[in-house]
Parts: sequence; C-alpha cells; structure tokens
Amino acid sequence: MRFLRNGLIGLFLLSLSLGLLAFAGQMVKTAIGDRMSKETRAPQARERIFTVNVVAAEPDTIAPTLEAFGEIQSRRTLDLRLASSGQVIELSPNFIEGGQVQQGEVLARLNDANAQSDLARAKADVTDAMGEVAEAERAIALAQDELAAAKQQADLRSRAYERQVDLQTRGVGTAAAVEAAELAASSAAQAVLSRRSALDQAFARQSQAQTRLTRVQLAASDAQRRLDDTVLVAEFSGVLSGISLVQGGLVSSNERIGQLIDPNALEVAFRVSTEQYARLLDDNGRLIDAPTTVSLSVMGTELTSSALLSRDAGSVGDGQTGRLVFAQLQNPIGLKPGDFVSVKVQEPELRFAIRLPGTALDAENTVLVLGEEDRLEKVDVTLLRRQGNDVIVRSRDLVGREVVAVQTPLLGAGIKVKPLRQSDVQGGAQEPETVELTQERRAKLIAYVEANGFIPAEAKKRILGQLNQDQVPAKVVQRLESRM
Repeated sequence: MRFLRNGLIGLFLLSLSLGLLAFAGQMVKTAIGDRMSKETRAPQARERIFTVNVVAAEPDTIAPTLEAFGEIQSRRTLDLRLASSGQVIELSPNFIEGGQVQQGEVLARLNDANAQSDLARAKADVTDAMGEVAEAERAIALAQDELAAAKQQADLRSRAYERQVDLQTRGVGTAAAVEAAELAASSAAQAVLSRRSALDQAFARQSQAQTRLTRVQLAASDAQRRLDDTVLVAEFSGVLSGISLVQGGLVSSNERIGQLIDPNALEVAFRVSTEQYARLLDDNGRLIDAPTTVSLSVMGTELTSSALLSRDAGSVGDGQTGRLVFAQLQNPIGLKPGDFVSVKVQEPELRFAIRLPGTALDAENTVLVLGEEDRLEKVDVTLLRRQGNDVIVRSRDLVGREVVAVQTPLLGAGIKVKPLRQSDVQGGAQEPETVELTQERRAKLIAYVEANGFIPAEAKKRILGQLNQDQVPAKVVQRLESRM
C-alpha cells in the first residue's frame, strides 16, 4: 500500500511539472508571436543643443595698437681715437667702462715732450721771419727816400742843363758848359733808374720775407695741432664704453680706445610690414605723431619709456622686407644701447569698430550670431585689425547682436544653442573652495577612504589629513562622495 501511494504521488508531481512546462512554453510562444506581429517603430529623434559662450557686439571708437620688436640705438656716438702715437702719461679718473664724463673734460694725455720742442722751434722760426719782414719793410722805406732824392737831383740837373742851353742861345754861354750840364743831367737820370731798381728789389725781399713768415706760421700751427693731438678731450657729456687703455700703455696713431655715448639721445629701430607702415603715414606721406611706448621686461621688472616717431630708413635693405622705422626716446631711464625691447605704437582711431575674441572669427571672415529661437546665423564681417587674442571687425549686420565667442566644427548656421552670457557667469554663485563637515559626514568619508583598497598609501594618508582638518577642500569632498 505504501509503495502504491508513493508511486501515485510521484506520478501526480510528474504530471504537474509537465503541465507547468507546457504552460510556460505556451506563454513564450504567445509572447514571441505578439512581438513578431508588432510593427517596427523608429525611435523619436531628439535635437542636440550645444551650450556656447556669447558676447555682445557693441560698436565703438577703437585705437588699435601696433606691436613690434626693436633694438635701442644711440643717436650720438663718438669713437675715441688719438691722432698721435705715444705713451699715456695721464688718464682721467672717469676713464673707465661706464664712466660719466662732462664736455671738455681731459680723458687722456700722451707724452708731449717732442711736440713741445717742435712747437718751440716753430715759434722761434716765426719770430725770425717776423724780424726779416720788418727789416724788408725798413729797406723799402729807405729805398723810397733814396729814389725821391735821386728824382730831386735829376730835376736840378735838368733845370741846370736848360739854363746853359738858354745862355748859349743868347750868346753868353759856351758849348763846353752846355755839354757838361747835359752829362750831369744824364747821370742824374741814370741814378733815378738805379734807385727804382733798388726799390723793386726791396719789395721782392719783402714778398719773400712775408712768404717765409706764412710758411713758418703754418709750421707753428701744425706743431700746435700735434701738441693738441696728444690730449683727448670729451666733445660732449656722456658715458664711456669699450675702454681698452691703461696708464703707461703705448697707443698708435688713430687707434680706437673706446666710445663716448650720449645716454640722453637714444632711439629705437624697429621693422614693420609695408601695410603697417602705410597706416603710420599722413596725407603728405610723412610719419604721424603717434604715441609710442618702449618697454623692456627683465625678471618681472619692466622698464618703459615714451617715444616719438622720428624717421624711417631710406632703403629696405638687402634681403629685408617691410620698413625700418626709428622712434626717439623721450625719457630713456634704465635703457641702454643694444637692448632688445618691445614697441607699441598707437594707430589712428577706427570708428564704428567692434572688438571680438579671435576665436569668434573663422577663416572666411564670418561670425556666428544668435537668431530667433536661439538658432545660429552666419554674418560676414570686415577684418580691420588683429590685436593679440582679439580681432577688430566692422559690419552693419552685427550691431546689437550676440556673437558666439568660440567657433568649433560642431557649430554652424541653423543649429540651436543654449547661450551662456558673461553676466550669467559673473552673477552666478561661486562654489566655495573649502567646506565645514559635520561629524557624521566626516566619519562616513574617513570610513570610505580607509576601506578603499585601490587608493595608494601616500594618497590615502594625504586625503585623511585633509579630512581631519576643520576646513576641507570642497573638490576633495565632491570627488569622494561621487564615488561612494
């Protein structure tokens, strides 16, 4: 009986299991049929909206700044050279590298013993020549007196001869007396000719003496110049550079021993493109009086000076392009010749110009602006200048509209965007850098860090140290809670 009962129970359980399996198979078959009988529906497409930064396009009068690099030069530089050769016997205490000297100050002096002797001999020759000239003048005066006396004697002899001729005509005189008077008159005339010849010789002697005097005076001037050449004098006040001379040294003729630079007469030479150069000209083709700033940055310290455009180079130069422009420094404090500086020139003002970020303009000179329903539109603009990371453009269709600050390949005309304005960013609440945790929150975070086996030991120690402080960095708390 027990076997029969157990067999019936087993048969019942087997029948129940087969029935449940059949019911499950029927349900699966029905679900597959329902699925196959349904129509395929495409998922509804959702439009993608991008968040973009926008800036307002406000026309204004903008003065662009031309930026270039140049080199400081001296407008007044003098090479120090000694025209004579010799040994240096005296040097100025300021004759050193960077020494400040004044106009007329004696910088160096050579041994001038030979030059002094030559000058003394030349002066003696001048005295001798002057004496000879004076003697020639006295000889001329004497010859003139003798000539006058000879002329007077000739006149007396002539009148005596005429009187003897008159007496002979009246029958009183004799022929012998007339002949004697005639011979005397002829001798007197010959004496006049001799005195005239002596006077001419005296004049010739005076000319020779005057010529000799001129020559010895020139020789004396040359000797004085050679003596002056042994002394080097500063022609203007300035700073010495490139000094290569010591006391007792030997110098050759015309040897360069240094340079004298005027520190108050400096200028900067910088090269600009031809287009930039054209913007610095007025209607007459001359450089405008544009405000210019020259600056030199050294280890965080900036030396600045105002400048004024003075001239441009007469030629472009071999292998060069653009134009070389010079600007005279107004207050060159701290700047030296040879400094490599940056130059900023303020160009003429541009009216109705708009300043935008450089990333807002694409290669086709178009910008994206917000249209209706926050959809983007393309607007053509005219590029006027590039100023660092900004651009200056002009367009009538851009006034009063909002421009996308950064163009990306994902953005284009017709795309809907979510504008993010600067006022919204500034007006929004800024997240605190540190937060103060409650005891429960702090314990929860510490337990999470201690239980995490993937955090390195050094990083875990650093994080636990931050969590035990009164003020915990907000970024650390946010990062841990996002991973819990």
